[in-house]
Amino acid sequence: MNASPHSSCDCAGRIASAFSRRGFLQQASAGFGWLALNGLFARTASAASVPHFPARAKNIIFCFMDGGPSHVDTFDPKPMLKKHEGKPIGEAAVSKRSQSSGANRVWFGSPWEFRQRGQSGLWVSNLFPHIAQAADQICVVRSMVGELPLHGQQNLLLHTGRIIGQAPSIGAWISYGLGTENRNLPGYVVLNNDWVPNGGLENFGSSFLPASHQATMMRAKGVPVDNIAPADTAAVQRRKLALLSEQDTAFAAQSSDAKAIEGAIANYETAFLMQSHVPEIADTSREPEHIRRLYGLDSADVHQRFYATQALRARRLVEAGVRFVEITCPSFDGNNSPWDQHDNLKTNHEKNARITDQSVAALIIDLQQRGLLDETIVLWAGEMGRTPHTGGVSAGSGRDHHVNGYSIFMAGGGIKGGTSYGETDEFGNGVASSPVDIHDIHATILHQMGLDHERLTYRYSGRNFRLTDVHGHVIRELLS
Repeated sequence: MNASPHSSCDCAGRIASAFSRRGFLQQASAGFGWLALNGLFARTASAASVPHFPARAKNIIFCFMDGGPSHVDTFDPKPMLKKHEGKPIGEAAVSKRSQSSGANRVWFGSPWEFRQRGQSGLWVSNLFPHIAQAADQICVVRSMVGELPLHGQQNLLLHTGRIIGQAPSIGAWISYGLGTENRNLPGYVVLNNDWVPNGGLENFGSSFLPASHQATMMRAKGVPVDNIAPADTAAVQRRKLALLSEQDTAFAAQSSDAKAIEGAIANYETAFLMQSHVPEIADTSREPEHIRRLYGLDSADVHQRFYATQALRARRLVEAGVRFVEITCPSFDGNNSPWDQHDNLKTNHEKNARITDQSVAALIIDLQQRGLLDETIVLWAGEMGRTPHTGGVSAGSGRDHHVNGYSIFMAGGGIKGGTSYGETDEFGNGVASSPVDIHDIHATILHQMGLDHERLTYRYSGRNFRLTDVHGHVIRELLS
């Protein structure tokens, strides 16, 4: 699954070809060769490719908890925090991977009680009563380590494998590697809530991969996709597409590397086909009432209804053959990092949990009941954790950015449920065993999708690029 840009040379003595390959196809047989190739581009953009080896999973749903949920308040219980609450952390606990870290900061115990859940006895706090009911299906990684305690850089690292971005998102890589199972839909969809996270749209982009692999946005409020309702008849649209194709192919014939143009042609075709499929998939009123209630679509909280709508759409999209679906969190206070509680931790973490907890759990339960969890990975992750210490303990205390040790979880797709992996120290301040970085998570997800992270490459700017760059290994202890 490599791709190499076309090369051109204006060297002295080189005899120019009378026709490029595109020019030959355009001129031969009255242009029918080019029409056939153009159709192939559109199909290639959405036709499933062959994986490197048999896959355990076919789809991914990424529940992005933007802002950084606190690991010591969710999945990583630390009784020592309560025991030593209000006491200075000391020089030994100071870390450059914490946004705010000084020896005079004090330990801050969790406002929520932890309990062992399910048959597995996995620890989950009372903050997530619904996810707690799915404890036997989830695998918590408690030893994540990031690079910088900054939202933008960590978001880009989480999505693209690089803190500077300028690289394709994991969703784009999977779309490139495997395509979509449904040529009427894109391979990568982001179920957004009308805001852009830190790091920008690069989090969802295709960068140097063909444009057909970037995310298609679907919003929770109003019309899910702009211009999804056709203004013209199918016949008129086809004539417009033909004109665009004619103009683009004429331009492509003059280009030494027409991949961007070919990607645009493929996107036109996909957009045309989406008109008859997206409205149906986005319409959650088609679901039975008990399923709508399961996800929380009957909630009095408008933000919870938005999230429930997107979670239910995520299931419908993977059922329809979309490879990678990402769900972002609604912002209830105008913050584009909803889980970023530097103060009022208890109040605002509880708001975020109320918005997302029921729907995430419903997604896991619903997928399992339909026999889809075995082939769908559900990834729950923020870009960072939060400090186990604070500037001073009070009713309005919060936690700051922390990437020296935090938690994420996965479920389904051959991931071992009811388990945890790795440990932080007794205060949750740093990783004590089995450190994991995002490249390891990416490598493991690709492996479950039948893709070798070292072989999934794209030739660009003179070298082969991959999602995991020169890092990453498959964490086989997470696999069932």
